[in-house]
Amino acid sequence: MAHIFKKYELDSQELADSLIAALPHDEEGNPSHSHTIVKLGFLTLEAGEYGEEGNVIKEPVLSDKYSIDVLWKDEAAEWSQYEIQVEGNGVHTFAGWSFS
Repeated sequence: MAHIFKKYELDSQELADSLIAALPHDEEGNPSHSHTIVKLGFLTLEAGEYGEEGNVIKEPVLSDKYSIDVLWKDEAAEWSQYEIQVEGNGVHTFAGWSFS
């Protein structure tokens, strides 16, 4: 039983949701696959700055891409057009798994 760790960037959360929804599900809509999917969202590229009372001094800068990490069990779906490479583990990893 092989596992494959991949990272993806997509144009929107809706696209991510549609790709995930296309994976095997039962009649009730519950996943019937064994893959582990983590929706990371729009990652922070530059931290914001905030005053003592929590007021925003500088808005954070977010990526314009929606990120997800997947630990595929046995075989990965054909999402290669969205696959990315990062140095190290990036902002997320699965316990016991190294991305690079």
